[in-house]
Amino acid sequence: MFNKILIANRGEIALRVIRACREMGIASVAVHSTADSDAMHVRMADESVCIGPPSATDSYLSVPAIIAACEITGAQAIHPGYGFLSENASFVQVIEDHGLTFIGPTAEHIRIMGDKISAKDSMKELGVPCVPGSDGGVPTLEDAKRIGAEMGYPVIIKATAGGGGRGMKVAQNADEMESAFLTARAEGKAAFGNAEVYIEKYLTTPRHIEIQVFGDGKGQAVHLGERDCSLQRRHQKVFEEAPGPAISANERARIGKICADAVAKIDYIGAGTIEFLYEKGAFYFIEMNTRLQVEHPVTEAIFGVDLVREQIRVAAGLPMSFGQEDLTINGHAIEVRINAERLPNFAPCPGTVSQYHAPGGLGVRMDSALYTGYAIPPYYDSLIGKLIVHGRDRPEALARLSRALGELIVDGVDTTVPLFDALLCEADVQQGAYTIHWLEKWLDKTFAS
Repeated sequence: MFNKILIANRGEIALRVIRACREMGIASVAVHSTADSDAMHVRMADESVCIGPPSATDSYLSVPAIIAACEITGAQAIHPGYGFLSENASFVQVIEDHGLTFIGPTAEHIRIMGDKISAKDSMKELGVPCVPGSDGGVPTLEDAKRIGAEMGYPVIIKATAGGGGRGMKVAQNADEMESAFLTARAEGKAAFGNAEVYIEKYLTTPRHIEIQVFGDGKGQAVHLGERDCSLQRRHQKVFEEAPGPAISANERARIGKICADAVAKIDYIGAGTIEFLYEKGAFYFIEMNTRLQVEHPVTEAIFGVDLVREQIRVAAGLPMSFGQEDLTINGHAIEVRINAERLPNFAPCPGTVSQYHAPGGLGVRMDSALYTGYAIPPYYDSLIGKLIVHGRDRPEALARLSRALGELIVDGVDTTVPLFDALLCEADVQQGAYTIHWLEKWLDKTFAS
């Protein structure tokens, strides 16, 4: 087992890893920018190293600075959290070249799954159902128009290297193809340095269902059910729950086994998430995230496992502490992502937190790095906390969420808490009757000026 782990991240996810390390008797090293000198993850870690100025490019994304921090502190392994360098294959290669351990998948698996075309090809080979689409990249507008005509509209054009909703455009008909194709290429080039795009059938009423998988790197893997993350704004999730309200036990077992078998075949190591669009009883693969997800706590809640602890264990060469037969769903869990943003435009709202009080009680978990007096910096993602609730069933979880939101106090900055208060009053949310387009339509209707 490792004696010391460096966490190459910040905020609530850095705290999450520090907590797992502390329970396992492992020393933790926090890295931070000058803007995060007073951050909670810096205070809670056993050691901290400043790795650069506020800009993420010069600090949290600086591979030389992170490696140097390992050498200075004697850390043997690096946990990347999510975002930043968590899915950067060349970073993993550098870590391995320096004789350190990356707590996550291999560079090869990150590379394959990071390119959406190679990911789709790999999943097809492994027997995972995929959305009908182009065979690889689409080089010209003429090709795009031909594929659109053959497949039938609407279609979605996606940047091969895209993510976070960027480089994705929908063409409802042939007339919209040119604009969608050229815009997706331009966005892909600007955001990711790669203009290549591919085309898929655009499903009109899908849900976003993702399967949590976990492998030991030695041919063993399990699935931990699904999460429904359909409530999204601009392809960013805001509300996640497990199990999915629209998924039957048979569907869960079937798609779960397909996913677990797929990652077992490639000797995948650690946590991963296989994302699907689900419509009319069919699953269509969209991408695989080769890291821990923001919404992992809802899975932990219903299965009673610690995914970060498990990541550390398998990275150290130990076997998984559970098999598929040990994993049974207990109750229902919901997570809401609380951002420092001003409604209705969701404009980032950094500033100083004048009062902070976390909700508590049975079945309530608050993952946040906030404290009274903390100055939220303007340089990073606006996520300031995740409120996770667990109940015996979905109605109890919803009631608990409403109660916990009422207890949460974050003064001094605007947050998205009022959004969740409003959503919980909606019959569709109460009944779990929503698709990936529901929230944006609701926002347009609710905040129409």
